[in-house]
Amino acid sequence: MSGIWQALVGQDEVVADLIRAVADAESRTRGEPGPAMTHAWLFTGPPGSGRSTAATSFAAALVCPEGGCGVCQVCRTAPLGGHPDVEVVRPQGVNYGVDEARALVKTSGFSPANSFWHVVVVEDADRLTNEAVNVLLKSIEEPPPHTVWILCAPSVEDVLPTIVSRTRHVALRTPSARDVADLLVERYGVDRAIAAFAARASQGHIGRARALATDEHARLRRQEVLRIPLQLHDIPSCFMNAANLISAATEDAKAITDPLDQFEEEQLASAYGAGADVRIKGQLKRSMDAAGKDLAKRQKARSTRTVRDQIDRALVDLMGLYRDVLFIQFDSGVPLINEEMRPQLSQLARQGSANDTGRRLRAISYARAQVQANVTPLLAMESLMVELKDPWIRSATA
Repeated sequence: MSGIWQALVGQDEVVADLIRAVADAESRTRGEPGPAMTHAWLFTGPPGSGRSTAATSFAAALVCPEGGCGVCQVCRTAPLGGHPDVEVVRPQGVNYGVDEARALVKTSGFSPANSFWHVVVVEDADRLTNEAVNVLLKSIEEPPPHTVWILCAPSVEDVLPTIVSRTRHVALRTPSARDVADLLVERYGVDRAIAAFAARASQGHIGRARALATDEHARLRRQEVLRIPLQLHDIPSCFMNAANLISAATEDAKAITDPLDQFEEEQLASAYGAGADVRIKGQLKRSMDAAGKDLAKRQKARSTRTVRDQIDRALVDLMGLYRDVLFIQFDSGVPLINEEMRPQLSQLARQGSANDTGRRLRAISYARAQVQANVTPLLAMESLMVELKDPWIRSATA
């Protein structure tokens, strides 16, 4: 692969389809686009498969004069939402609401500034509420001739059928560990052994693999999470580990959101001409105060979502650990995600049955759903830790 498509790993068939779409999109200059191009797309793939990268790369290729050369200013800025004809939208809170949907419909109607297309990329479209979907449907089904919608979600089942029926589906798969390791070595100069570990430990999640390969803090956090099952001796230890997990997730989330918050606050002050030596008053101050309250609300929603995302990442690591325990119990011979922990995994395997491990895996899946459904994270984690300690407790109390 060449040009902007180099950012995609292990997705050769998808890239070939998108290249054909871009070629047919260019025929719009001579009339109607060719059959490989359409006005609404749904990109699906498991976390880390690169669905957002595929979507933004496709958007950039549609507005690039060379169809995605990968080196021009358009290709450098469009995937980041820095091109006037590419709108990259991410939920600031847990879900997209009606107000966000109405804003999307409004911006989707803008005419392109520098190209033939105005592309709207909606990440995490599975977070659209039913009401928000109803607002978007007509615009997705019958957009202006220059508008292209690209929605991203983990799977077709995660979005409403009314969205699926109005979009062309592009399915990405989890890249192989070898493909991810090769990417880390070639693009980031990571040592081959560390790259192999990161690719295996991330379970094919490219962003997670990059973090594990390049950030010692990420590796230490992961080790802390994987030690949890060995520390659940009684109810107090369950509650303590739940609190520690929430605390670590909150700390890591703040490291992500605090710089964004500071930048946005500085931008707001600059837009109103305020500063350390400048005081504004009257209507201008009231307007700035209102904008500040709106910004604070959006920042709080982003912080909540980021904490929950960090918790989910820890739960995925725990699922990988118990998956390994299950394979050891079945003596399957399947390569382990956490091979470096084989002695500890074997210890856990001896302490329970395969049925116990299956119950623990279901408990983690349930906890993930609870966290995404706005259940108080600490309560969800406390319940999970008790079930990891005693996987039969739910059936015993039912």
